[in-house]
Order: sequence, then structure tokens, then C-alpha cells
Amino acid sequence: MVKKSITFLIVLIFFTLSLSGCYYFSATKEMKAAQQSLSQLKAAGGDKVVPYEYTLAEQYLEVSKVEFSEPGYKPAAEFARRSTAASQAGLAEIQKKK
Repeated sequence: MVKKSITFLIVLIFFTLSLSGCYYFSATKEMKAAQQSLSQLKAAGGDKVVPYEYTLAEQYLEVSKVEFSEPGYKPAAEFARRSTAASQAGLAEIQKKK
């Protein structure tokens, strides 16, 4: 009985740590992608041409960084995805205006 309990706890701890590690790497990857998209938007003049999308992308990225410093990386990844989406929307809007 004790052996089963210990085995169960070890397995539970292993899965918990492995899942939190996945969120860490996912958040890191999403934040890098968001930063690259924001840089592309800024290089295309997004801060002047599409200020709403630019500001939205910038603010989502900042929130993502704050969330990343807190325990639990899933919200950081989600805000980074939103930042990337806002940057991509801004780039698409710039392409329409050309």
C-alpha cells in the first residue's frame, strides 16, 4: 500500500513538472515570435501607419513578459500569441494601404 502511494506520488510529480516545462518552452517560443512580428511591424512603419495594431501588439507583449515572470507560463504564451496576431493584422493593413 505504501509502495503504491509513493509510486503514484512520484509519477504525479513527474507529470506535473513535465507539463509546466512544456508551458515554459511554449511561452518562450511564442514570446520570441511576438517580438519578431512586432519588430517587423515597426520596421514597416506600423507605429505611424497603424498605431492601434502597433500599440495593441506592444502592450500584449509587455503583459506577456509580466505573466512570464509569474508562476504558470500558459497566460504568457496566450498574450504572446495575441501580440503576434495584432502585429500580423497591422502588417496586413499596411499591405492593403500600399
